[in-house]
Amino acid sequence: MAKKNIRKELIMAPMPVLIIGTYDENGVPNAMNAAWGTQCDTDAVTIFLSKHKTTENLKLKKAFTVAFATKETLKESDYFGIESGKGINKIEKAGFHTHKAEFVDAPVIEEYPVTIECEVAELADDGGDYRLVGKVVNVVAEESVLDTKGRVDLGKLNLISFDSAAHAYRLLGDVVGQAFHDGLTIKNK
Repeated sequence: MAKKNIRKELIMAPMPVLIIGTYDENGVPNAMNAAWGTQCDTDAVTIFLSKHKTTENLKLKKAFTVAFATKETLKESDYFGIESGKGINKIEKAGFHTHKAEFVDAPVIEEYPVTIECEVAELADDGGDYRLVGKVVNVVAEESVLDTKGRVDLGKLNLISFDSAAHAYRLLGDVVGQAFHDGLTIKNK
């Protein structure tokens, strides 16, 4: 099959649409849309950010929450990425609601079904670009998105992913296999 060089731009997929929740110096909640993040250990997340109101809040409070954007929260989640939190309460303007997280000094945005509460383990500044590493201290989930064993069922979330090639959001799909299992048919030949 013929292949064609298209350009140098890197395309990685899927990229979760993460909503970072923080408080400012006055206790006003802020939300930021960040697509450059991932789980980096069993109890840690890494998110790459440029300088924002959020990075100021992270330095101040040493805590944040991470929520997963869904099809149902798409417009508000996109808004959280296109408006600055300086001088405006974006959460209030979007019509969303918050309460203080139980284990960290950061807001839980009630309209998101899953929220991860994190302490700042590292906020490395590389000339205005930041690598945020958060130590997970708690996960809050609506019962409606849990399976029969009490675990988050991603199939019930309607998670969206950022498509950096098309500058679009895509809905994540169905389970097509079982990790650490399906390849055993080849291994055991």
